[in-house]
Amino acid sequence: MKLEDIGFYTLSDQRAKGASEVSNLKRCELILTDRCNFKCTYCRGIKKEYQGDLDFKEAERIVSYWLDNELENIRFSGGEPTLYQGLNELVERCKFCGVKNIAVSTNGYSEMDVYERLIKDGVNDFSISLDACCSVIGNEISNTKGSWEKVVDNIRKLSKLTYVSVGMVFTEENIDSCVESALFADGLGVSDIRIIPSAQYNEALIMLAKLPEDILNKYPILKYRINNIRNGRHVRGIQESDCNKCWLMMDDMAVMKGFHFPCIIYLREGGEPIGKVGENCRKERVKWIMDNNTKENIICKNNCLDVCIDYNNKVESFNKELV
Repeated sequence: MKLEDIGFYTLSDQRAKGASEVSNLKRCELILTDRCNFKCTYCRGIKKEYQGDLDFKEAERIVSYWLDNELENIRFSGGEPTLYQGLNELVERCKFCGVKNIAVSTNGYSEMDVYERLIKDGVNDFSISLDACCSVIGNEISNTKGSWEKVVDNIRKLSKLTYVSVGMVFTEENIDSCVESALFADGLGVSDIRIIPSAQYNEALIMLAKLPEDILNKYPILKYRINNIRNGRHVRGIQESDCNKCWLMMDDMAVMKGFHFPCIIYLREGGEPIGKVGENCRKERVKWIMDNNTKENIICKNNCLDVCIDYNNKVESFNKELV
């Protein structure tokens, strides 16, 4: 199984075979702001010490460092990144320097011309939140009147212009409509559907396993996760048979307020950063890998995603000297 063939385009076998602290940076994610025009019921936000907008000169410095390390793929997120004033300039810089995939994680609530300009400037991947198949539930989750209708309209339009995946978070308040929500997303023309269980809450994927195969075959990431559930494997969590090192960190980086974290999940789960972004940060990341057993680190053990675990296992299978 090649992960790049099932929707995870940054996690190639070629990358796994050549991962090192001096290889090209394959994927980096930059948190631009904690501000958001939604107040989603499930969102825990960002730690107080990291709140506020990232200074634009600092954002330029970080992106420049990544570009100097031959960055191949980037994601801008938040908060809501389209509220950040310098987003377009950063996107343009990445496109000019040859970054292959420029992604934006958004709630989809900005004006359509904002997204069209981002596409013009270089964005070719949007990940948009869509947690319901009807306006009543959707507006309740976002705590923003009229939001669902606008987001759905934007998804439908953007899906005709570029790659769009929808991220669906299911909790007890919207789990009963998870199948209807996935079928609704199917009708919007999206490229893929990512189910994001809240913590260890996998009930939605169990219910979605009943979707017709012709639907699942259209969405590689969704099918990958459904197949895992059918085989008794949850989305999150490292098992005893998995490797105990996060080799993904060698050429991958998640940054907030100038600090680099082991990964975006570690950041979102409130973990501490490794250090400041600078000329030594890749060496710092390798040291973190060697010093940390992910099966003993509570954040990693309980929250690491299936696809990241599969990738790390592949790195070790290709590079026996690492074991």
